Amino acid sequence: MPSVSDIRRRIKSVKNIEQITKAMKMVAAARLRRAQERAAASKPYTEKMQEVLASVAGACGDAEHPLLAVRKVNRTAYLVLSADKGLAGAYSSNLMKEVVAHMVGRDKADCPLITVGRKSRDYFKRRDYDVAVEFTGFSEKPTYQHAIALAKEVAEGFVRGDYDEVYLAYTQFYSPITQKPTTVKLLPLAQPEGEQEHREYIYEPSAVDVLGQLLPKYLESVIYGGLLQSAASELGARMTAMGSATDNAEELIAKLVLNYNKVRQATITREISEIVGGAEALK
Repeated sequence: MPSVSDIRRRIKSVKNIEQITKAMKMVAAARLRRAQERAAASKPYTEKMQEVLASVAGACGDAEHPLLAVRKVNRTAYLVLSADKGLAGAYSSNLMKEVVAHMVGRDKADCPLITVGRKSRDYFKRRDYDVAVEFTGFSEKPTYQHAIALAKEVAEGFVRGDYDEVYLAYTQFYSPITQKPTTVKLLPLAQPEGEQEHREYIYEPSAVDVLGQLLPKYLESVIYGGLLQSAASELGARMTAMGSATDNAEELIAKLVLNYNKVRQATITREISEIVGGAEALK
């Protein structure tokens, strides 16, 4: 049976942990609010990009572009947007399970990975997957420049023929307690269908040239949207996990205090019994 001093030290230790988890929950909540605002602010841009791209594609007919090239699939690359840090519950592990499940039936050598975040890099390297390119350090605070760098890496690899198709794996944010791992096809880009509501656009110098400029921008906007969704999901998962950890710490402290009082009372009772026994022996 642990002594009173042992239980007291344990209570102090758990209280320190509770303070840390509570602080991490508050930090994640503050960052989550900003991440949600950024994700919401980027949505109109992506939707407008899709609208204009559909119109341009309709005006171009069967225009050819390297990012639209469809060829026999031998190598499928995955751009995996994960976290740099842990303490976010099952956020990272659920994403890895989604990617691995999508690879079922394929050889590891034919599935090169472009990883964002230390969690995905470490997970796949430990299991001997082909991590072709890795990016770290910005999972919680992505910028559009990060999306440009990722889009450039993906597009150049596809155009060179290193990859025959590319998928984007990220976590879709719904609420702080609900996030869903998602895999979408990035390349080759599907030829967008024309708008149902026709709008007149004037293209300068030509619709084909405009399409060539829009396709890379569209790729960047899709990746940027995935980065923002992943950042919000990571912070939401961390806030929920730290909230649960804080609640568990409070529950454990309550149990330890109860046990502490029982042990302390038993010690006092024993000491009184010894004093009474000693007094009786002296009579």
